Amino acid sequence: MKITTLYFGEIEVNDQDVLTFESGLPGFQEHKQFVLLDLEGNPAFKVLQSLKQENLAFIVTNPFLIEAKYEFELEEASKQQLKLEEPNDVQVWNIVTVQDPFEQSTVNLKGPIVINAKKNLAKQLLLSESNYSTKHSIKGGGAKPC
Repeated sequence: MKITTLYFGEIEVNDQDVLTFESGLPGFQEHKQFVLLDLEGNPAFKVLQSLKQENLAFIVTNPFLIEAKYEFELEEASKQQLKLEEPNDVQVWNIVTVQDPFEQSTVNLKGPIVINAKKNLAKQLLLSESNYSTKHSIKGGGAKPC
């Protein structure tokens, strides 16, 4: 299917790459379908693009590139909602707030996006009982600017 994106214009995406957020994203509950798009030449970051609205896209990164000891407990209700069966099916991404200069960018470690890569189901968690910040410095790891 063809979609219009914020960063890449009109592109073709495969139906099997569409991620479904049953409850949408916090603040964007009506947006339930997204796709993860590669940033060419920069594997540390991807774009989480809404299929419904071209202006709704988030830069995301693998949190372990920023904070190697990043961890949280996935509640049973979330495991069931995502239909997780195997730990290897899990992908974790976190939203980046890009600043200029890039070194001032932050990553939201308090709101990880958990994906069941096998079933393309996704959910953004809100880690209420953690010491993680919504504005963790991106300088903490090996991530490089886009």
